[in-house]
Amino acid sequence: MGDIHYFEAPRVTVNAGGEAYEKLISDGTSGADLPQPAAKHTNAVLMPFYSSDRYDAPKCDEDTRVEVISELMGWIEDRENPQRLLCMTGAAGAGKSALQQTIAERCGDSNILNSSFFLSSSDPTRNSISAVVPTIAFQVGSCNDTLRRLIAASIQKDPLIFSKSLRTQMNTLIAQPFKCFQESGELGFEAIPYAILIDGLDECAGEDRQAELLAAIKQCLLESDLPFRICIASRPEWAIRSALEPGGYLHDVAYHIQLSDKYDASADIRRYLRRRLKNLGGRWNNAQWFSGEDIETLVQAASGQFIYAATVLKYISNRRGSPRERLKIVLTWTPHEGQCARPFESLDMLYMNVLLAAKKAYDAVDTHRGRDFALLFSIFRLNAKSALRVLPSGISRKIPFPIPLDHLTEILGLETGAEETLVSDLRSLVTFENDYYGYSCLHLYHKSLYDFLDERSRAKDLFVPDSYARKYAAKCCLQIVMQCPSELESVRDNWEELPEPSKAQLSSMRMALHFLPSFLAGASPMDDELIDFTQNQGWDKIDKFLPWVYEMNSFLLSYHHRASFGWVFDHLKPELWKLFAGDHGRKRTFSNYVFVKRFDVIIDANSASKR
Repeated sequence: MGDIHYFEAPRVTVNAGGEAYEKLISDGTSGADLPQPAAKHTNAVLMPFYSSDRYDAPKCDEDTRVEVISELMGWIEDRENPQRLLCMTGAAGAGKSALQQTIAERCGDSNILNSSFFLSSSDPTRNSISAVVPTIAFQVGSCNDTLRRLIAASIQKDPLIFSKSLRTQMNTLIAQPFKCFQESGELGFEAIPYAILIDGLDECAGEDRQAELLAAIKQCLLESDLPFRICIASRPEWAIRSALEPGGYLHDVAYHIQLSDKYDASADIRRYLRRRLKNLGGRWNNAQWFSGEDIETLVQAASGQFIYAATVLKYISNRRGSPRERLKIVLTWTPHEGQCARPFESLDMLYMNVLLAAKKAYDAVDTHRGRDFALLFSIFRLNAKSALRVLPSGISRKIPFPIPLDHLTEILGLETGAEETLVSDLRSLVTFENDYYGYSCLHLYHKSLYDFLDERSRAKDLFVPDSYARKYAAKCCLQIVMQCPSELESVRDNWEELPEPSKAQLSSMRMALHFLPSFLAGASPMDDELIDFTQNQGWDKIDKFLPWVYEMNSFLLSYHHRASFGWVFDHLKPELWKLFAGDHGRKRTFSNYVFVKRFDVIIDANSASKR
């Protein structure tokens, strides 16, 4: 579901931001007038969604998924049906997000779409459950002036509402204002749009938070006579699966559609493939360039999973290749008959062959000798899901974004633009896009590719443990530190006068010092490398550059190193102390680095210089 994004319909506000929120609370309560905690949370929740995030949003093709769309719309429009919660679950690639997108459009056209929220694990503004209730409350308030005033009054009365439990937020911002509006007898209540759509529950971090949202919906919106009809789509993971199972708290109140089990999408995939391949052939006036047998072979290989068909078409449609030749390649990868009971085997084979072909092409370039394609791609892939910078002790919550690609290539000792070369034959699977801060980052089109690469049994020789990828990146940082001449520390202030090679070394040193702690956290054991680094006085060199590190990023000092290097000291202290022997100066230098005592001295010195 990571590829679906906010749908721009009459009742769905995408680029809300502070200005739009001020409109919601304009009657006596502007965003600027809100108490600071409330303003902080509302602005964070309703910040603009960058347009590049809407590339290739999934949507059902014409004449596809007709039966399931009819069932979904029939349930939404049947307001006499006592079950007011619908949960649609299905395997990765089953088409849940495309269905939610299509339903959102139809509800919008019918003026019954009250609000929607499309979660996405790759978007830091939409991968947290904490954003769901405030955003839906904003959209609810946009439906009616009276509701807007009631919600604004609730925020004004309790400015800390956004820091409270989801149940309290939902009750205060949605349920109670709606009840007050309903009891007022004001005209127009019956005309309020009533459909609420939530897509990608599994995309939100934390199964407990997913369960908390489901419980809040049940307690606040279902255990009352509110008019909402709520449709939630998710992979069948623990939070929603356990709630829907017999004995679960949603089992008796929810209408459950098990998409992968109930509907065979083969006929829809057949129509989808035939239409798209015909359109592709229209480029050279040969709409029948494929055969019916080709279509049937692909339909069988898809095993009911739309993601397979979509991935095949993206690969075949690459403008730099021959569609006819690429179709032949795909067809040769199709598994033999009898494997339909293993729905992801075809997808695994597609991923495996695309990756192996890319690896072969990459390895064939003479300047790439000595490089490990699978390892490098693993590092970039790990970074793409914002996991490369995950630190212990909860610090990852403060760093939800990936490392910019130009920084990562510099750390790995690769040439500028090396990331483009690395994935040049993988564009049917990945793309580049700018993150919220404007940095270019790798993006994998499908979450199932992460699943494939994270499992040794599926990726086989292409599998690289995350811990090993971290270790390799950390070793690159240690190497940069050792190769940087110590004398550059004394001339770094004269940047403009430095020769280009020296500038490049200092730039790499800065990146190494910045990200080394993040790489070490969770890396495979590298005692030998760290002991060797110590023997070669690596800590002494770092000590000389620490003032520069502080000038670069004070947050780095107070969090990165303190959290990441504590375990270095704990695990290697006996061996390191033997190396230091009677050299108390070096022992003190290392201790200062680990325990940030040196940082405190720097901070005090910088503070004094500013007074």
